[in-house]
Amino acid sequence: MDKLIQITSGRGPLECQWVVAKVLKVFLEEIKQEKIQYEIIHRENGDENLTLKSVTLLLKGKDTSGFLKNWLGSICWSGRSTFRKLHKRSNWFIGIFEIENTHEVGFSEKDIQFQTTRSQGSGGQNVNKVNTAVRATHIPTGISVFAQDSRSQLENKKLSVMRLKEKVMELNIQQMANRMQETWTHYLQVQRGNPIRTFSGTDFKHNYKDKSFKKNKEQS
Repeated sequence: MDKLIQITSGRGPLECQWVVAKVLKVFLEEIKQEKIQYEIIHRENGDENLTLKSVTLLLKGKDTSGFLKNWLGSICWSGRSTFRKLHKRSNWFIGIFEIENTHEVGFSEKDIQFQTTRSQGSGGQNVNKVNTAVRATHIPTGISVFAQDSRSQLENKKLSVMRLKEKVMELNIQQMANRMQETWTHYLQVQRGNPIRTFSGTDFKHNYKDKSFKKNKEQS
């Protein structure tokens, strides 16, 4: 099953951005070991070289859910800041979240249902004796438009298709906006404490009980 994943520093400082870049490297190494396909959809560079504020990935494969059980949540890096030598803080947190994957709605004239009717004037009276007005409905979404601008049924049909396509595009834009709003919410959800994984040192050593997806499969 495809999964849309975001690794984010939230509103964390530069150190957290550095951790995002390091975690991404480890994350991709394990993905390759499990032979899960991935695509980097978006990345937001950090404030310094080799840092990332966030990165969004699309994972493709049958075992993605099992793999992500040991990744989704807070990630902690324990170590002294390489950017602020005198900083007393030693634990830095980032988050890995799953984003609902909203698929783009496709548009094809094959998915349109047309209905012809007489054009209506003010007051609702019929202004044509023939059916020149066109109502077009996009069957997958139920979006419907009406065109009676022209006395030609063919021209009204063309107009209805154009207007319907614009409506479907608006729907896709709105879905993308909603997904980005969800992404921003994830930024705010990065919390300290109870991390699912902890790393330590500038060499980014693993510092947690080995409960990896791969080991779980070997023991099962």
